[in-house]
Amino acid sequence: MRTFALFVLLVCGLSCFAEKYPLKEYEELTDTKAHDGPEVWAKMSAPVSLSWGSTDVRYRKLDVPDVKKTTRLQLKAWKGERVNAQAVLWTKIGLTDVSVSVSELKCGSSAIPQSAISTHFVRYVMTDEFGKGCDQRPDKTKLDSSLVADVLDINKTLDVKACSTRPLWVKVWVPTDAKAGKYKGTLAVSAKDLKPMKLQIEVNVLNRTLPEPKDWVYYLDLWQNPYAVARYHQVPLWSRAHFDAMRPLMKMLADAGQRTVTASIMHKPWNGQTEDHFDSMVTRIKKIDGTWSYDYTVFDKWVTFMMDEAGIDGMICCYTMIPWALKFDYYDQATNRMQFIEAKPGDKAYAEYWGAFLKDFSRHLRSKGWFEKTAISMDERPMEAMREAIKVVKEADPEFKITLAGNYHAEIQEDLHYLCIPFGRKFPDDVLASRKSKGQISTYYTCCTEAFPNTFTFSDPAEATWTAIHATAGNYEGYLRWAVNSWTADPLRDSRFRTWPAGDTYSIYPGPRSSIRFERLVEGIQDCEKIRILREELKAEGATGKLKRLDEEVAGFRFEDIAGSKPSASEMVDNLEELLNSF
Repeated sequence: MRTFALFVLLVCGLSCFAEKYPLKEYEELTDTKAHDGPEVWAKMSAPVSLSWGSTDVRYRKLDVPDVKKTTRLQLKAWKGERVNAQAVLWTKIGLTDVSVSVSELKCGSSAIPQSAISTHFVRYVMTDEFGKGCDQRPDKTKLDSSLVADVLDINKTLDVKACSTRPLWVKVWVPTDAKAGKYKGTLAVSAKDLKPMKLQIEVNVLNRTLPEPKDWVYYLDLWQNPYAVARYHQVPLWSRAHFDAMRPLMKMLADAGQRTVTASIMHKPWNGQTEDHFDSMVTRIKKIDGTWSYDYTVFDKWVTFMMDEAGIDGMICCYTMIPWALKFDYYDQATNRMQFIEAKPGDKAYAEYWGAFLKDFSRHLRSKGWFEKTAISMDERPMEAMREAIKVVKEADPEFKITLAGNYHAEIQEDLHYLCIPFGRKFPDDVLASRKSKGQISTYYTCCTEAFPNTFTFSDPAEATWTAIHATAGNYEGYLRWAVNSWTADPLRDSRFRTWPAGDTYSIYPGPRSSIRFERLVEGIQDCEKIRILREELKAEGATGKLKRLDEEVAGFRFEDIAGSKPSASEMVDNLEELLNSF
């Protein structure tokens, strides 16, 4: 009997975990907002409707969509470009086992194969509102919440309930060796007891080519959280199963042009602000005789995985020498327990703790061949604290690179190989030019502060594209966001968090599943690569009129008045992309 009870407990426990952390099938939360009633749905002329929609719209689940029924869609793309489309399925009857497919796209004897095309059911996730931005929000009932379309599902079939809408996302990654021309195909929607419904899609492939993502110049820095993956997938940290779970997610980042690896070199560098706090990837051991030794096993596994398996081999950003709570971990051999040193930049204990580590870290990095691409990184720290930390770094090894995501400080900017400032702030023009000439990296970031532009789950989809383009308009190298997968407790269903607006902590979902926000961000990065390529070409040709027209269009994305009325992101993006595809 005892054995049977244990068996039941184990089975129940596993099923509970499966329900708590879904990876395949799951039910969306209930939308309590007012929506179209049965009388509205009853007015549909046919039981089921299908039409092309807009990638600028998050269609509501329980409303009849406001779309002008369109059966044919025309897109333009460069070779090597990813283009997105969104169709909308709405029904007043329940549908079972709905599936979506797109045929190969044909242009004479040439074709874009089905392997270059992906289709996704757009799933709904709970969101809230901007509120005060960077505020505490432990009570989810205090802010207006609703279901929004955002998740791009990986499941191939889905039931669609009566009186509901289900958006369908299509992504076409045009092969770089495709011939220029108009490629035509068909999107088909099937379901049990439903005659297949079809839409026509055409991609006009232009005679221009985007480089592969690894060769993009745009500097994308989205911070990764490996600890969230271990929790959600219920696997031991740094096990083979953990790396297997992370691989497709990090590959998705690499395909977006990700340039950095996020490494944590101390316990809780951000004071455990996310659902899954960061631990140190380096073990510090204070021996009985008072000397220090360091174990880099986890750090080495993580960096090697990101470079060799995920394909992200740019800068290794190591956080942080100035955490939010100035407590620094180490294992004390004398007491056989973890201990903490409390010290601030400028203190003797601080300099001794970090100085000893950095000297050994430099040695280790050089032995691995990683020193040139590694940086000691801080974020949003006061200038005086930064000055003291920089002293310690330079004394340990003057060749160490240093990075900061935070406010611009003229006094220290020359010491920062990579400086990322908040949206709404500016580099002086001469400083930006000087940094560029020295090969230093200058970017900008958004977080919970900005109502516009942003990539919250309630943000207009085009804002993600606008956000990427703003970097090029401001003459920055790229864009940073502090979290790409710091998942909430139930990220597939509820993007709200105890602090900050919904969606602030992630834009890639477990599975991994992409999102409308993430795909539109990649679209903006591609636009920036187009701008760079066209500027070089037009300048070489002496086409001053065309170049002036392009620069004027891009200049509109310099808007930095976070307190003013926001521009129309979708209109601006549409106008720019039309121009980019006209040259």
